[in-house]
Amino acid sequence: MTGLKQEDLVLLWSPKKGDRYLIRLTSGASQSTHLGLLRHDELIGLSYGDPVLSNTGHDFFLLKPSIGEYMRRIRRQTQIVFPKEAGYILLHLSLFPGARVIECGSGSGSLTTLFANMVGDHGRVFSYDRRADFTALAHANCERWGVSERVEFKVRDLAEGFDETDADAVFLDVQAPEDYLRQVRRALAPGRQLGLIVPTTNQLERIIPALQAESFVNIEILELLLRRYKATAARLRPEDVMVGHTGFLVFATAVRGKVPCPENGEE
Repeated sequence: MTGLKQEDLVLLWSPKKGDRYLIRLTSGASQSTHLGLLRHDELIGLSYGDPVLSNTGHDFFLLKPSIGEYMRRIRRQTQIVFPKEAGYILLHLSLFPGARVIECGSGSGSLTTLFANMVGDHGRVFSYDRRADFTALAHANCERWGVSERVEFKVRDLAEGFDETDADAVFLDVQAPEDYLRQVRRALAPGRQLGLIVPTTNQLERIIPALQAESFVNIEILELLLRRYKATAARLRPEDVMVGHTGFLVFATAVRGKVPCPENGEE
């Protein structure tokens, strides 16, 4: 098994309380915890799964971080798409190695990183945001996970449209997605999926007729709630705090031609 090298990402996990620390190994650096200090130089050369001790004698384990852990812990300037939604998004956009996917906006790069991880070396993510500072942060977070070469970042107002056509999927995380469906139609291949996330029901009321007017069908709206359990056999019960509403997910499929709208609110 190859030992850990400088610049590798490591998740330090404490069995005492389950505390987690995501670090990038850097010679000369150290990680402070409430259970003591761990020096990076003493971790370089070890392997994932190895036990280590802090300078106060407390146990830690070196774990390989999942992309879900990484998404939760990235540096952020914006609200991120949480892992509980991210997996569902991947499934419903039907992403695959080699896919070409468009997202807007880049935000802090949480979903960008996941998309780039999924499409592989032969795929491409085209990530749009109108703010250069958000784009720079998203690029840095993708670079930290090692997938930035799979992403083309573009600083642009979405009203100007996308450069790409026949994309395999489009995902929008913008304030008024109903204003940009025409641009999406031009970029998305027929029969492929559009996904979007909005935080309020008011936005849902606007997006439904807008999707129908732009020939999107098979509209699905949902929210996902997450409740974790304490992993202790002697007191197995839900955690005190659950992750409730973080956003409504909307999915729809682009088709050719006009789609008749339901009359009188009936489907």
